[in-house]
Amino acid sequence: MFHVERKGDDRLDITFGGKLDSEAMRAALDELIAQSEGIEHGRMLYRVEDFHLPTLGAIGIEMSRLPGLFRFIGRFDRAAVIAGQDWIRRASELEGWLIPGLTIKAFGPDEGEKAEAWLQEAP
Repeated sequence: MFHVERKGDDRLDITFGGKLDSEAMRAALDELIAQSEGIEHGRMLYRVEDFHLPTLGAIGIEMSRLPGLFRFIGRFDRAAVIAGQDWIRRASELEGWLIPGLTIKAFGPDEGEKAEAWLQEAP
């Protein structure tokens, strides 16, 4: 399951769960890029539910779309990741250290209000 919802001029809410194959990855990336059009200095709320590693085909699709993904990421300043699995929270924050201009902060599944408040803070 992958769902993207645009919330205003500068926000995307993304919910992901399960396993992505190549077709699902292609559709997810298309949706992310389309929904982010026109966003500048945006914020994302990313909810990860029941995560499974994507298939090799899905990873291949993601790698082939890296230029578009870099443009997508460049539209955002902040991302809050809500996940139940500790390793996903840690990996998300590590990713934030590796992507210039994007700050990522992870929260537990019961910290939705904290995630929302952090997204609203001035950078």
